[in-house]
Amino acid sequence: MGIIRIGIHTSRAGSLEKAAIRAYELGANTFQIFSASPRQWLAHSLDPDDVRRFQDARQRFGLHPLVIHVNYLINLASPDPVIRDKSIRAFRGELERAAQIGAEYLVTHPGNHKLWSSEEGIAAFVLGVNEAAAELDMRGITVLIENTVGAGAQLGGKFQQLRAMRDLLVQLSDVPVGYCLDTCHLFASGFDISTRLGLAQTLREADSILGLEHVRVIHANDSKGALASRLDRHANIGQGQIGEEGFGRLLRHPRLREKPFILETPVDEEGDDRRDLETLKRLAAVPMKLKGK
Repeated sequence: MGIIRIGIHTSRAGSLEKAAIRAYELGANTFQIFSASPRQWLAHSLDPDDVRRFQDARQRFGLHPLVIHVNYLINLASPDPVIRDKSIRAFRGELERAAQIGAEYLVTHPGNHKLWSSEEGIAAFVLGVNEAAAELDMRGITVLIENTVGAGAQLGGKFQQLRAMRDLLVQLSDVPVGYCLDTCHLFASGFDISTRLGLAQTLREADSILGLEHVRVIHANDSKGALASRLDRHANIGQGQIGEEGFGRLLRHPRLREKPFILETPVDEEGDDRRDLETLKRLAAVPMKLKGK
C-alpha cells in the first residue's frame, strides 16, 4: 500500500510559512490555502522572502501536494459583465500567485449562471478560464473544477456539467484541467456515498463520466444536510450524514486511496481540526509518512 495523503485547509494569516508549519504541526502531509483574502477582489503582492520560506517548509515537512482554493467572489459563469470582468482578472491573479508559490493544484467552483441557461454558463466559465490563462506560464499548475450541491442556478451539481467544462477547456486551451470532488457536495447533490452500494454507484458514474484518473483531489467534509438536500453545510467527520463508516469506505477504496484527502471542516471548538485529521487517519487504517516525525 502507498502512503496516503491526508491534509487540511490552513490559514496563511501572518505568513505563508505559518500555514505550512500549522499543517505539519496538526499532522498533515498535504494541505490547502487561500493565496489571498477569499472575500476581497483586491489581492496584495506576495513577499518573495515569505514565498521562499514557505517553499523550504513544504520541502522540509514533505507537504505535497499544495492546493490553492480561489477567492469565493469569483464567478466566471456570471451574466453580469462587471462581475465577469472582475472574476476573470481575479482568476488570473490566482493563477499567477499559484505559479509563484509553487502550487500543484488550483481549485475553483464553476459559478452561478443566474439568468443564463446552464449551457451558456458553462461556455462563459470555459471562456473565462481561457482568457484568464492567456499567455501565462502555468508552471505545472492544474486547474481543478469542484463539484457543487447544485442549488439554484449553481453549476457543477451534475457530473455531466463538470465533464462538459473540462472537454471544452481541453479543446480551446492549453490549461491542464481536472476535478476536485467534495464529499459533502456529493451527498447533498444526491450521491449517497454514506452506503456501500451508494459509493459503488457514485464511483461507477464518476469513472464513466469524468474518468477517476482526472479526479486529483478529494475535499473530505461530512454533511449537515440530508441526502439530495442541496444544502452546502460542512460537518466534522462522523458528525454528519455521511458518518465515520462512510468515510472509512471512501479512504480505503482502492480507486481513491492514492488521492489526497483535504479537510474543510468547521473549527467550532479548539482542537476540532486536529481531531478531524486524526479521525481520517484512523479510518484510513494505513500509516502516513510525515517528515521529521
